[in-house]
Amino acid sequence: MSWFGSSSRKTTAFYVVLIALASLVVGMVIASRLDLSPTSSAQTMAIPATNTAPLTGAIDATTFRNIAKVASPMVVSIRTESRQRTQDLSEFFGAPGGGGDDLLDRFFGGGGGGGGVAPQQRRQQGQQPRERTTMAAGSGFIINKEGYILTNNHVVEGATKIEVQFFDEEDAYYAAKVVGRDPLTDSALIQLTEKPARPLTEAKFGDSSQMEPGDWVMAIGNPFGLAHTVSVGVISATSRSFPVAEQRSANVLQTDAAINPGNSGGPLLNVRGEVIGINTAIYSNQSMMGGGAGNIGIGFAIPINTVRDVLPGLRSGKITRGRIGVAVTAITPEEVEALNLKDRKGALVRTVPAGGPAAVAGLKPGDVIVEFNGKPVVKSDDLVQQVVRTVPGTTVPVKVMRAGKEQTMNVKVEELNLESESNRQSSANTTPDDTGAGFGITLNNITPEMSRRLEIPSGTRGAVVTEIDPDSPAARSLRPNDVILQVNRAPVSNATEAS
Repeated sequence: MSWFGSSSRKTTAFYVVLIALASLVVGMVIASRLDLSPTSSAQTMAIPATNTAPLTGAIDATTFRNIAKVASPMVVSIRTESRQRTQDLSEFFGAPGGGGDDLLDRFFGGGGGGGGVAPQQRRQQGQQPRERTTMAAGSGFIINKEGYILTNNHVVEGATKIEVQFFDEEDAYYAAKVVGRDPLTDSALIQLTEKPARPLTEAKFGDSSQMEPGDWVMAIGNPFGLAHTVSVGVISATSRSFPVAEQRSANVLQTDAAINPGNSGGPLLNVRGEVIGINTAIYSNQSMMGGGAGNIGIGFAIPINTVRDVLPGLRSGKITRGRIGVAVTAITPEEVEALNLKDRKGALVRTVPAGGPAAVAGLKPGDVIVEFNGKPVVKSDDLVQQVVRTVPGTTVPVKVMRAGKEQTMNVKVEELNLESESNRQSSANTTPDDTGAGFGITLNNITPEMSRRLEIPSGTRGAVVTEIDPDSPAARSLRPNDVILQVNRAPVSNATEAS
């Protein structure tokens, strides 16, 4: 009896455990189908740790050789294909088999030719621009074993096909896809959709904030299609302002390490072989043999600390930034007195588009922002960095100097949409404002083309004098192509404000 009773209890306990396990399995299946189970940590991307230890030690004959040996396997060459629309010029030069149309007939409508279709008729028949495939090349570097690669945004932007070549594999290319792009840091994250059988070599990150002028650096990349080329130089300058979008710039590292077309997206390394920047641009004399741009010792790299901050957003495919709707510049020495300021600290508001967060809060052109969300604004770049890092929807106090008096306004930060912002600014800059007629002058906005033609410094805001009535009072002091920056000691940013 005792054996039977014990056996029954054991059997009952067994079925209880079995039912519990079955329920758990069913529950897990249901949860997975309903997406209720927590996301696996394997879905997140491992970001290389940053080595913040001070750079110390001597440079010897093998230093750069050793860096090249260790770092080259994590550098990749990238080739892309993209589709671009081009205008069909066959109406001028004749389509194959199109008869004996003469070139002059195409332009001047002569009666000759062998029955070809007139240009006007072809346009009426709905002729569309043609597409052609363009090839480009760049560089990148592997940041983890799952096949994630960092490169420049401009290397992969618009690409319909991306292929990656590894060190010591000259004829092998592996397909990749774009995961996320960021024009403001000119960075992009791509991922291999095909991987080599061997393990991938990962990059190590250094601390770009430690770099100073004179520090040794190495660049590795794919210049002119010459894969895994090594060049050495020094940091020439830090915190250079480099334009990345309309009225927006990034602080970059300047180096004299040779960087050429095709190096874009490759790593800039410190003497420990750690990535401290992504090579992105050069100044060029445009005079190399065979055509094309060549290095003249001035190259630029996006600091890796800047890119590291946006890596989670690149991985998710969306980077969220704030904006308040103002255009700001540095304060010139002449403006200190005109604006009744003590010094040049702060960001001078040039324009405040109507309907934007700043306009709603009451900011005006000529205000000097000296504090944002409790943090001091020493220069205009400080304000830009603070705003873009603020979570959209947050209301923050903004302290300004206006006519020598301090005021505080509450501004609700909105989300930055770079594409729509660029469209608004391009529209404003390319629409002429023939104003100022009451003073005997005609004023236009400063356009990018006008800036280049008149050699106006980048970022200058004001109005260009295009015409002057010779009998007007303005003719005594102004000339065509003069740029008006202030009226009655108040800064102006366009023709309307100057009129």
